[in-house]
Amino acid sequence: MIRIEDVTFTYAGRTKPAVRNINLSINRGEFILVVGASGSGKSTLLRLLNGLIPHFYEGEFKGRVLVDGVDTRETTVSKLSRRIGMVFQNPDNQIITLQVKRELVFGLENIGMDRDEMEMRIRKILGEIHMERIEDKYTDELSGGEKQLLAIAATLAMEPEIIVLDEPTSELDTANAMRIAGILRKIHEKGKGIVVSEHRLDLFIPLADRIVIMDGGVIVADGPVTDIVKEVDFRKHKINEPVAVRIYREITRRGIKIEKIPLGTREVIEFLKEVKKS
Repeated sequence: MIRIEDVTFTYAGRTKPAVRNINLSINRGEFILVVGASGSGKSTLLRLLNGLIPHFYEGEFKGRVLVDGVDTRETTVSKLSRRIGMVFQNPDNQIITLQVKRELVFGLENIGMDRDEMEMRIRKILGEIHMERIEDKYTDELSGGEKQLLAIAATLAMEPEIIVLDEPTSELDTANAMRIAGILRKIHEKGKGIVVSEHRLDLFIPLADRIVIMDGGVIVADGPVTDIVKEVDFRKHKINEPVAVRIYREITRRGIKIEKIPLGTREVIEFLKEVKKS
């Protein structure tokens, strides 16, 4: 659905490109986890996907990005948002109305949706991500986790084929981060594509189909989760290894054979129980 072809982008006023010679294809229904140290180019990569670069961020743009064959330079961000939804790191930068319900219908009103259809779509989304208890609140009454849920819900209301999230749990506590991860898992199970950049790898690696690793504005690894875990040293790229990955490496270092790589805490616990029995 999305193809990035030989893209290099340098922000206005800077001499060093934020991303260099990026080539990436994203299929419908994939869950892609984008990882890398701060400043590695993750946010810039995500901004390419729905036209924020080059339409909103000035700079030197080389190459092209195609969404369903359409060059993002030749269409508008508003049109692209119906296919590629974006959720930002800080929901306060995205929420623009004073009430939860108003926020949910804002985008739908802008595209002239029928009121009955609008109400039906909003009720469905509220139920799917369990937001009914906050639907009558003012947005400034919401907690950080609730604001992030609202930003996700408002994006989902537009029914994009792919939802892109830039570090959605970075400002949340562990409980709310787990809630967001669970919501994204359910969204993916319903057929939506997910592209998310994250530092909380313990939560998100078990959900992903594929990992893209960035370092210095370049994609240094891209592949199925299990292949990346086996072959890539996260520490080399200044990425904290998830607990499950560290345990896997220690297990294999000791010569213990393992058929299935444990990617999450639950899988590690089950594996260690089996090792203890044997």
